[in-house]
Amino acid sequence: MSSLELQQLRRVAGAVARLRGEAVRDVTVRSDLRQLKVELESGLILVVSAERDVQGRPRLEVDVVEGPKELGARHQLEVRFE
Repeated sequence: MSSLELQQLRRVAGAVARLRGEAVRDVTVRSDLRQLKVELESGLILVVSAERDVQGRPRLEVDVVEGPKELGARHQLEVRFE
């Protein structure tokens, strides 16, 4: 395992560790099944994406972000295509 892979694994583990004790409010899966978005009661959002790197190898990305402060409006998740 390369140091880059180990760093990515540590980042994923750190992101998921932030979610201990959280309650799930909503889950959304993209129609092409490449992304999962989990909205939590605290306002945090877990985003899990399956991508391919430039060599074509599968790559998993996991991020935890703060949700919008407006509770009444539903926002669309922005997705970039390269």
